[in-house]
Amino acid sequence: MVAPRIGVLFVCHANMCRSPLAHGLFVQRARERGVLDQFDIDSAGTWAADGIAPHAGSVHVAAEHGLSLDSTGVSRGLRPDDLQRFAQIIVMDRANLADVERFRKLSAFGAAPGGQASVRLLRTIDNPHARGADLDVPDPVRGGEAEFRNVYALVNRGCQVLLDQLTLR
Repeated sequence: MVAPRIGVLFVCHANMCRSPLAHGLFVQRARERGVLDQFDIDSAGTWAADGIAPHAGSVHVAAEHGLSLDSTGVSRGLRPDDLQRFAQIIVMDRANLADVERFRKLSAFGAAPGGQASVRLLRTIDNPHARGADLDVPDPVRGGEAEFRNVYALVNRGCQVLLDQLTLR
């Protein structure tokens, strides 16, 4: 009997910087461990415009580490069926968390179905004792190259620990 794939959705604000980077890193780490076939991985944004390529800063920092973000596709917004399709919804900051929780509770058409997904902040996966700003993977857009490198390090650590957790099931 084949075990069902674990759905993992990474979410940030616009689905251009942090969540595509997390998506690409998680795919790469799962592939390296030989467990990619155990997962259904995607990314979305709480306020994303559909069809925009990953931000050049994320593409550049990923390439510095031998990672291509081509497989992450283009941006898309969070959809009601994401709450059914993905068991794990991993958000980048507290604003994203609030947006996903609000989305889970109500939509223009009533409660969104399938609100059983585990919704967590990426930083709490790596550091369960994080508080305040340490809960957030900062949006690197205005921070320049150094901030994209910082975000890469935070996301990489979080994805490694998440993969450890999900493959121990």
